[in-house]
Amino acid sequence: MSVEFFITALIIVVSPGTGAVYTVGTGLTRGFRMSVVAAFGCTLGIVPHLAAAIAGLAAVLHTSALAFESFKWAGVGYLLFLAWQTLREKGAMKIDTDGGGQSKENSAARVTWTAILINFLNPKLSMFFLAFLPQFVPADSDNSLPHMLALSAVFMVMTFVVFVIYGAFAATVRDHIVSRPTVLAWMRRTFAAAFVGLGLQLALASR
Repeated sequence: MSVEFFITALIIVVSPGTGAVYTVGTGLTRGFRMSVVAAFGCTLGIVPHLAAAIAGLAAVLHTSALAFESFKWAGVGYLLFLAWQTLREKGAMKIDTDGGGQSKENSAARVTWTAILINFLNPKLSMFFLAFLPQFVPADSDNSLPHMLALSAVFMVMTFVVFVIYGAFAATVRDHIVSRPTVLAWMRRTFAAAFVGLGLQLALASR
């Protein structure tokens, strides 16, 4: 496994994206424990894309305009739904100031599923991995599957670790935010705007 892969993968993982925004938002609104849950969910959300790239299914999204557009607009709709929920302080981005009105199990499940869907409903990830992973498989390899699986595992671990770090930083400043109603209101608007912006970015994406 080359140094180039580690450097490239790290740059990709640390770059701000939907999963990173959601994990940071979860750390700010719900604390470190839930940010770890969000990081785990975001990591799980890339598994189908990695599997599709390895199996060659991502090529279907690349060649089929209908499949790509259907997947893309589902993702756009979900991001806009998250923005609406954030503004109304509902759903998985609800600010938890006193332990929440729901059980920890239900809360963790909601955060996990939201994080999974955020990454799952992004067809660009499948095509990215389809183009990215094969570049680091030895050209003289008779069987590329073990190499692709190893690269995928490393990418997932890096994603989880980096997102946990993001969440930890967010959680450290959480107490300074939840005690200030004005800051809370602006934080909700900022994350709602971020989800809208990411949704628009996805809407403008092409194959």
